[in-house]
Amino acid sequence: MFQPVKPAQWLIIAVAILAMVAVPLVTRNPYLLHVLILSMIFGIFASAWNLVAGFGGMKTFGHHAFFGIGAYVSALLSIKLGLSPWLTIWLGALAATATGLFIGLPILRIRSMAHVAIVTLGFAEIVRIVISNLQTITRGELGLWGIRPFEGFTLPLLGKVVFSPADKVPYYYLILLLLIASTAVIMLLMRSRTGLSIIAMRDAEDAAESLGVNLTRQKLLVFGISAFLVGISGAFYAHYISILTPTAAVGIDLIILVIAMALVGGLSTFSGPLIGALILTGIVELLRDLDQYRLLVYGAIIILIVMFLPKGLTTLGPVFRRRFASRSSS
Repeated sequence: MFQPVKPAQWLIIAVAILAMVAVPLVTRNPYLLHVLILSMIFGIFASAWNLVAGFGGMKTFGHHAFFGIGAYVSALLSIKLGLSPWLTIWLGALAATATGLFIGLPILRIRSMAHVAIVTLGFAEIVRIVISNLQTITRGELGLWGIRPFEGFTLPLLGKVVFSPADKVPYYYLILLLLIASTAVIMLLMRSRTGLSIIAMRDAEDAAESLGVNLTRQKLLVFGISAFLVGISGAFYAHYISILTPTAAVGIDLIILVIAMALVGGLSTFSGPLIGALILTGIVELLRDLDQYRLLVYGAIIILIVMFLPKGLTTLGPVFRRRFASRSSS
């Protein structure tokens, strides 16, 4: 059961949000903002996967399929039908949700987590192959380009807001808003009675079922919400990057990266996936100059963190608080 949020925790959350809001006011360095935007995109993805795997206990390895579906559906609707990206990102997320519910209904009845992991990974690979082979529609590995950016609008006092590759600030604030909203949805869900039944389902399925928890319905609920959030992040990614390839949007490297973010930050926590996404995205960019040694160093860093902090970086907070309290008392 989750403990009530303490005033100090609300203060930390408020300070973190204000700090993120203030970043573009301090610097408009496009490279820094680009890295932060990517970290928030993957932060939504990692949080959504953590909802299923960390809180729900369902070890699924195919969530990158929902990321790719959201990205390609939103991009193709904006290109082929001329629809506004402000509409297509939600349609892309709904397409990811529908796919998640369709594939989840038979898969989530399986009790063996190993089989669930293999089947979901296979499903994602099928999605990648289909997207690659539909070259007349998706252009395959040649890349889907010409994706429309978000349309600008006018705000009181702030004036005209324009989404362009030269100005990262509008994209930054939009993904920050989506990140806050997605995190709030997950927190509200997990702190509700439904969240308690999800935790009970994770810890002891048979006991939860004996107490009246509908396992299939709860699993589908978590899976559907998770797929929707991943679809939103994928759709935003498409209109931000402006070019899509099956390898980039549905490649297995993507889900490996996201799982690493959740594990490094802290599984079954609200802030863990966000911290992991920020740190690992930053590490990837810092190691870019190492060329062929980059992945070697990157992997070594992840291994060291998992070895010495098996519950993630979020465990450092209580450790520091205890040490500070002991020094203050002495």
